[in-house]
Amino acid sequence: MSARNLSAEKRQRQNEKRRLRNKSTKTAIRTAAKKVVLAAEKKDTAAAKEALLDMIRKIDSAARKGIIKKNTAARKKSRMQRLVNRLG
Repeated sequence: MSARNLSAEKRQRQNEKRRLRNKSTKTAIRTAAKKVVLAAEKKDTAAAKEALLDMIRKIDSAARKGIIKKNTAARKKSRMQRLVNRLG
């Protein structure tokens, strides 16, 4: 879709930059969550806790920047925390 004026073109460029930045952050969160799950499946408590801390850091950062909503961040952290707590 082509923009009709200069300000609209600039807005398109800004939106594309933000979309790519947000996409990389969301991907990093998913990767971190996957590491927690894999460590939990292997029953590796130490690795799971370390991966959880990394994931929480990334989620909190994304929530602060408005990339994901606060409730979404809380839900993801809670689910992963419960998974790690079940390991013992």
